[in-house]
Amino acid sequence: MIKIDINKELHGASGMMQLEVNLNIKKGEFIALRGASGSGKTTLLRVLAGLEEAKGTIEVNNNSWLHNSNAITPQKRSIGFVFQESALFDNMTVLQNLLFVQKNSKLALRLLEITGLLALQERYPKTLSGGQKQRVSLCRAMMREPQLLLLDEPLSSLDPKMRRNLQEHILKLHKEFQMTTLMVSHDPSEIYKLATRIITLKEGKITQDGTTKEILLQRKGSQKFSFSGELVALHKEDVISVAIVAIGQQIVEVVLSNQEAQDLKVGQDVIVGTKAFSPTILSP
Repeated sequence: MIKIDINKELHGASGMMQLEVNLNIKKGEFIALRGASGSGKTTLLRVLAGLEEAKGTIEVNNNSWLHNSNAITPQKRSIGFVFQESALFDNMTVLQNLLFVQKNSKLALRLLEITGLLALQERYPKTLSGGQKQRVSLCRAMMREPQLLLLDEPLSSLDPKMRRNLQEHILKLHKEFQMTTLMVSHDPSEIYKLATRIITLKEGKITQDGTTKEILLQRKGSQKFSFSGELVALHKEDVISVAIVAIGQQIVEVVLSNQEAQDLKVGQDVIVGTKAFSPTILSP
């Protein structure tokens, strides 16, 4: 269990504001942090990591990381942090980058295996693609065997295909190591795939806290429409199928017959529309 009750004055998008966060996080949760730029998302991650000061309390599995203004150092916190930029050591191979954190070859090779990087262990960062670099950064963060993994939009600079690929690796690591993960993201399809809970910040305050479906899925009345989007998930449920589609910054749920769903594939672009107020989904 992680208990957070902090406040910090900071410069937001509209000037000075108070970051005030009070929440409890269960072990093993995957939480997405979202909100406009300047709402306090990254600052919250940095406070949890000990990279910025704040007042209040942070308690992780009955260990105090922050009490009033007294904080333990980042090195004493069981965290892994992955930033937007990979920040790898260019003069070290992939494997050496991991072993620099902890001399545990068994763990390093296991992480490289999970993320499909075993064949690249002797390569240097300058020879890797953006997606490969971020996978190495993820493995390096996991070398500390953290209780808490912090992800600050690590996929934002990647193309859609690389992004989807790395999402799968993140989910594998989260499940295999049974850790708690907090991820900053603006991508609803990414949030839907990875997170079980969403926390929305606005001007330093929590305005939404609920399950992914509660917050992202739009269940309002039907109107005639036709929008393009990405098919995020497709679930077969007895005689029907349920398609989850990302449209802009929103997620919609469409019920289909199994026949309508048979030619659809997760990841493809689709068109969502209505016919006589009944939603349909088609390949463009």
